Amino acid sequence: MISVADSRIKVGIVGGTGYTGVELLRLLSQHPNVDLQAITSRKEDGVPVADMYPSLRGRVDLKFQTPDTAGLENCDVVFFATPHGVAMEQAEKLLAAGVRIIDLAADFRLQNLSSFERWYKMQHACPDILKDSAYGLSELNRERIAKARVVGNPGCYPTTVLLGLAPLFADGHVRIDTGHIIADCKSGVSGAGRGASVGSLFSEAADNFKAYGVMGHRHHPEISEQLELLAGQPVGLTFTPHLVPMIRGMFSTLHVRINPSALDTDFQALFEQFYAGEPFVDVMPAGSLPETRSVRASNYLRIAVHRPDGGDRLIILVVQDNLTKGASGQAVQNMNLMFGLPETTGLEHIAVLP
Repeated sequence: MISVADSRIKVGIVGGTGYTGVELLRLLSQHPNVDLQAITSRKEDGVPVADMYPSLRGRVDLKFQTPDTAGLENCDVVFFATPHGVAMEQAEKLLAAGVRIIDLAADFRLQNLSSFERWYKMQHACPDILKDSAYGLSELNRERIAKARVVGNPGCYPTTVLLGLAPLFADGHVRIDTGHIIADCKSGVSGAGRGASVGSLFSEAADNFKAYGVMGHRHHPEISEQLELLAGQPVGLTFTPHLVPMIRGMFSTLHVRINPSALDTDFQALFEQFYAGEPFVDVMPAGSLPETRSVRASNYLRIAVHRPDGGDRLIILVVQDNLTKGASGQAVQNMNLMFGLPETTGLEHIAVLP
């Protein structure tokens, strides 16, 4: 077992051709403790990775391989940057070979099997493995992630909502009305993936702003399940995602009502104390208005807390890069925890601006 900072982690990636896959490659190719062993793609078998992604020339010399020939069982950890349903079909074989798994899809996010089957239209292939998996929100689940063989990386929207609300349940105190939580969230077009679709076409997404999934979105049950664990009680969540005409970035505006017993709380201080020492969560000064460009291509998430007129409502603003902290960066953060490395290893890139 690898657990010291000077060891090399043999890494495989299943599904390396999508946006989260290439983001993993960007981060892992610069990670001081990683040896990239295999990148899989059935369609691109034999194609050099750098031919598809020229940004990786001189950094990644691998060719895409099929999963059957990639030797994934010889890796220490395998990342799945694949559609839902792929990781759970391969999990048992990899675990038997001593390989740890980080899944960027939804196979190991939801513990409620009926919710998973309802939202993803498939039966779970390995419910026993699911029970032992860890939900990979590093800041809230660090100890379990460190011991896990399988980690379900959170969705991008859930990351912003859960980290934006978690301090409100600190020390077992429920400071808000959990029956009326509103999450008004926006994502860049890369959140839809690299696959061709009409909604992602430039002429459809550019110069446009629209809501989607209003009657139901797959991230809703994930957010609700984790919020109920934090609050220790049922929650009423209104979650509305939107598509904005930018490539990468996510902005979530959270609206909550303060419980009468918590009206004297200094919420700015509460958030600052809750995230004190967290390397990738930045609680901004009172009155701040965070921007998505302040986190672009970085693993940082920034939060601003507002209490209009000192009343009984909070507005919490959260920004992150949906491909980095919202996906691949968080996956690498989880890998660092699993292998006993400093959590920040390979992830301290400053946001790209302008």
